Amino acid sequence: MEKKVFAFDLDGTLTEHRTWITDERLALLDGLKADGIRLLILGAGQARRIFTQLREYPIDIIGNYGLQYARYSEETGDLDFIRDLILPCDRESVSARIAEVRKKTGYEEFRGDSVEFHPTGCVTFPLLGTKAPIADKLLFDPDREKRRAILADVTEAFPEYSVFVGGSSSFDMAPKPYDKYYALSRFCEEEGYDKAEAVYFGDDYGRGGNDECVYRSDIDFVKVDRYPLLEKAVREYRESL
Repeated sequence: MEKKVFAFDLDGTLTEHRTWITDERLALLDGLKADGIRLLILGAGQARRIFTQLREYPIDIIGNYGLQYARYSEETGDLDFIRDLILPCDRESVSARIAEVRKKTGYEEFRGDSVEFHPTGCVTFPLLGTKAPIADKLLFDPDREKRRAILADVTEAFPEYSVFVGGSSSFDMAPKPYDKYYALSRFCEEEGYDKAEAVYFGDDYGRGGNDECVYRSDIDFVKVDRYPLLEKAVREYRESL
């Protein structure tokens, strides 16, 4: 089936982590758009932050694993939010369960807060604490093996959340059913596309990664193992169709 939707992860795929998009990547998006392809960013963060990182490029953005959906308005040059959900969170229960996981797994020492609550209802579980030095965070778990070793414990403790190995030393948790596969499937349904008409480009498809749910789904997935290889991945995928 003809591919009509190209969806992209942001950090590590379309841009370097936490950096503005380059002119070369904007040219790539322009070329796809000129060919009539619907473009979409599918992110874990806030849609507004993603829009800024993209230098306000005219593109539709799904943020917070689908809790946000914003279409770009040519008229205003800004995002129009179609969906911007805030879901309830039982903070007392979450805090108690995180304390239990810390005790079980040995991560009882931390700096700052033991848990970070986001207005959307999403939660971050920072193993080193919210005030840990950046250098310590970067050195803590570069290959993610420490967090993958306790991923099952965190997942079991939070059955009502989708749990991801996030950042350099944390777990990210989004209220179910919200994750990138749910968000992309819902986008296709609402915008009138068959899922077979969509393809997703992502780098975080390993165990616990927030792209893994798309990678293991019925939607085409293109691995982008290193950020500089995106153009090659897009070209080879289009040549294979």
